[in-house]
Amino acid sequence: MITRPARQAAGLAQQVAALGATPIVFPTIVILPPTDRTGLTCAHAQLSRYDIAIFVSANAAEYGVPDPRQWPARLATFAPGSGTAAALAATGIHKVTIPTTTFDSEGLLALPELNDVAGKRVVIFRGAGGREHLGQLLEQRGAVIDYVECYRRAAPRTGADGLLETVRQRRAHALTLTSSEGLANLWSLLDEQSRTLIAQLPAFVPHPRIATHARGLGFVAVDCGDGDAGLIAGLLQWFRPH
Repeated sequence: MITRPARQAAGLAQQVAALGATPIVFPTIVILPPTDRTGLTCAHAQLSRYDIAIFVSANAAEYGVPDPRQWPARLATFAPGSGTAAALAATGIHKVTIPTTTFDSEGLLALPELNDVAGKRVVIFRGAGGREHLGQLLEQRGAVIDYVECYRRAAPRTGADGLLETVRQRRAHALTLTSSEGLANLWSLLDEQSRTLIAQLPAFVPHPRIATHARGLGFVAVDCGDGDAGLIAGLLQWFRPH
């Protein structure tokens, strides 16, 4: 079961299918464009003013990148992991720095390039209501921060009856969870009995924070590391013949 937003689920679904498994796509987050594009339009028009651009997610890359021909060659670009970097590459931005420690805001903050940022202008492309931890720490280091909200997230409006029937019929054997918000949305669709049923599936996640959340709800959570490659490796390890 793949709970990633619909447009981003395709790549992982293809990899799962190539291994002979059946991907079941059930997006638990709906990604929508911003209700007001003014901030995004202004940021695109003023890209040459910035020294550093940070895209916090693949969604930010998909919704926040302008025509690649507008992207200044001198603008240092950062992403929290390989999935976001790949999404940026798909838009035409290939020179992207990712962390070498943990694939999150903390990993970005550990990069030497983001340590000495006094006086530098930084634009952070993110979703509406995103975390401000990264920007706050960079501000403390002397950077001037602009947030640009380039997409918004919503919970799915459809119910989970079909999904639950798949689980009851034992046609689903694993669950992938790529965000705590998506997990919370899924949980809100279920009653107590359904939660007990779906928590019987092993949950494969790309970050310790999501693993902690899932375990708190009763899942056996497998922290696979960054990106689709980590999820695929975790699934192969779990289901390998013994």
